[in-house]
Amino acid sequence: VHLVESGGGLVQPGDSLRLSCGASGGSLDNLVVTWFRQAPGKEREGIQCIDTRHGTISADSVQGRFATSRDDAENTVVLRIDNLKPDDTAVYYCAVFPQKFVERCLDSAYVQFWGQGTQVTVSS
Repeated sequence: VHLVESGGGLVQPGDSLRLSCGASGGSLDNLVVTWFRQAPGKEREGIQCIDTRHGTISADSVQGRFATSRDDAENTVVLRIDNLKPDDTAVYYCAVFPQKFVERCLDSAYVQFWGQGTQVTVSS
């Protein structure tokens, strides 16, 4: 499966943003899809994952500003971020896991495929 993220860019604090993760070479239907991000000088962290059986699983650090949804017709997963803050500045990646690792879906060690990432910069 080849993953491509899009939708990043320069935004202002308080804005909302919609990131897309498109897949080719395979269907996302039976895979767990996770959004990760890596801020400058920090480790990559799992934000939120989505699975058809378990719904959405979020990291403890997610404060309700993040929402992941699936568009199976387009073979795409979307991450919406509201009320963006400067601390949200990072490269955002999508990744897929086999279903058997759904309980580890926020752990990068179990990722099967990565996208190339999209930069989000929050600055006034």
